[in-house]
Amino acid sequence: MTQFKPLTPEEEEIGKAIVNAAFEVHKRLGPGLLEKVYEVCLSHELKKRNLLVQRQIDIPIQYDDIVFDEGLRLDLLVNNLIICELKAVDLVNPVWEAQILSHLKLTGKRLGYLINFNVPLMKNGIKRFVL
Repeated sequence: MTQFKPLTPEEEEIGKAIVNAAFEVHKRLGPGLLEKVYEVCLSHELKKRNLLVQRQIDIPIQYDDIVFDEGLRLDLLVNNLIICELKAVDLVNPVWEAQILSHLKLTGKRLGYLINFNVPLMKNGIKRFVL
């Protein structure tokens, strides 16, 4: 079994802030809105917590000697450390879990969250991924 090194205290602290912010947005808005609405509101909540948030950023992918500028698009990148992929769907497609793991590998980031706001209880809508 592969043993991963622990996350840094900064990564853990930001991760907790992301989860708390997601709970706050869900508490105030509830399920049933468009993904973009949750993205804007979560971004706002994270900025209120003094975090740097980048939305809808393209991450180039390098393969051999080729660079694809349109390789990846991340919903949110927080403090240039943590990836958040947001959804507002009834059922989470397992391919999205594979996608966030790929995003972590390709960007060299270690922590990511798949957050689905279209759930009755937010605790059932957050999945954490660590590499």
